[in-house]
Amino acid sequence: MSEPAVLYEKTDGVAVVTMNRPQVRNAINAEMICRLADAWQDVNADADVRVAILTGAGDKAFCAGADLDWLARTTRGLRPPETEYDERIGNDYSIVSRALLRNSQVTKPIIAAIRGFCLAGGTEILSCTDIRIAGDDARFGLAEVKWSLFPIGGSTVRLPQQISYCNAMEILLTGEQISAERALQMGLINTIVPPEQVMREAFRYADIIRSNGPLAVQAVKRSVMAGMGLPPEQALEKEMEIGVPIFMSEDCKEGTKAFKEKRKPVFTGR
Repeated sequence: MSEPAVLYEKTDGVAVVTMNRPQVRNAINAEMICRLADAWQDVNADADVRVAILTGAGDKAFCAGADLDWLARTTRGLRPPETEYDERIGNDYSIVSRALLRNSQVTKPIIAAIRGFCLAGGTEILSCTDIRIAGDDARFGLAEVKWSLFPIGGSTVRLPQQISYCNAMEILLTGEQISAERALQMGLINTIVPPEQVMREAFRYADIIRSNGPLAVQAVKRSVMAGMGLPPEQALEKEMEIGVPIFMSEDCKEGTKAFKEKRKPVFTGR
């Protein structure tokens, strides 16, 4: 029996989501979409999960994008459903957006751990993560325009918000691949480490985040996401709406008490 297209594990408050088709550079297919959507739903629903790590199986690729043959035939209606995953997508096409975080409602921080190729849909889902760790062997790019396709996973909206306009347009309009070093210069990723240390560094970040107050962490992410695209006055109102309840929480009381007593706080998510 073949392994699932996505591996999902949870340990000590950290969920690890692994795109698992290394033989095809973790290319996205129907099964992967359905399993990713299910994983993100569980990340949101499980109160014990405080942070997620998204990575790709093997050492060749994070994700090299969609299986183009499957994508083209499916979107043009030329391919009838062949599996239960095809049927799920056919019955609810929004599952694709949920899987690839296009309209992300994931409230927990997501750390991307990247080795090798991170192209097309791989770069699109990358733009929906919060902290990005890359090996020095990583390659990034959105080659859709080279094949007269459109990067419809949200990149034309997110990239100009996350990096400078001209750098975003370089990625979007040329379709060329860029190195990890260039991605770091652009601000697309946080840091570069040797490939064999990528997961170790991702877990280092995860350990820091999961030790923080979970209500505060999730509220910060919600506030940032809600404020994007809003006029400053409205964004500040949204920040107040989201932030004030945190000061009323049991975790806030515990945090201030622990600070006063010079000890490590014990947060319960209440």
